[in-house]
Amino acid sequence: MKTLHPKSAPAPFDHLVLMMRDQLMERAPHFEQEGYYLTELAVHNLGSINRLITLDTTYLELLGWPAGKPPARKEIAEQPLGLDALVFKTDNAQATFERLRDEGFNVNPVLRLERPLTFEGEQHLAQFDTVRFSTQPVAGLRMYFCQHLTPEFVWTDDAMRHDNGAKSLDHIVIEAPDAQAVAVLLGKVANAEANAQDDGTYVIALRNMQLVVRPDVELTAAKISQAFLRHADDEVREFNPHISVASP
Repeated sequence: MKTLHPKSAPAPFDHLVLMMRDQLMERAPHFEQEGYYLTELAVHNLGSINRLITLDTTYLELLGWPAGKPPARKEIAEQPLGLDALVFKTDNAQATFERLRDEGFNVNPVLRLERPLTFEGEQHLAQFDTVRFSTQPVAGLRMYFCQHLTPEFVWTDDAMRHDNGAKSLDHIVIEAPDAQAVAVLLGKVANAEANAQDDGTYVIALRNMQLVVRPDVELTAAKISQAFLRHADDEVREFNPHISVASP
């Protein structure tokens, strides 16, 4: 086994985006019927809407825009339904911006994102600083960094309690025509090691989960193909994005 791009202090993973487009409210019941607790509908200052499946240190974000209205955010307007974006965590968005810029990535200045919410019966504002790429490092993958300025409003006991026992995000599978090239770039973005496996896959161990890159020569660009959650019984099960079913 060989190691590509040895790094120290890999970034933690923050959340996986599940693109719902203008069907978020119609598709959300599929997840609730599976035993997930979904947070209340929230509206971002940029015009998008979301509901969260909150896990121990990460979450799955059901993201979209109001039905019957055009998408307010250009970067998600053309995204298809399904597993959509990898979001890494940072505790210093400005420093992350500078690191990525100095390593040759095309990044935009830090952008503030916020949404109102009710916490313990009172209205608050959840705030995030994000670092987004003007040119995505890997063709086919959307990714960015998020600094939570108000994490106490996201990781609450009630939000993390799921009837189906879901606890944590274990690993995400990415398929790519050139697994090595994609793994090297992902490792560089996340400041992590990309480890080649005997079966031709690459594993990138982040602080709180793993990215697994598998070769698929029939693809023309990389894609997020699967996500796996660890449950209270310590079993790892594939997350069902319910994209193949029609909205109710």
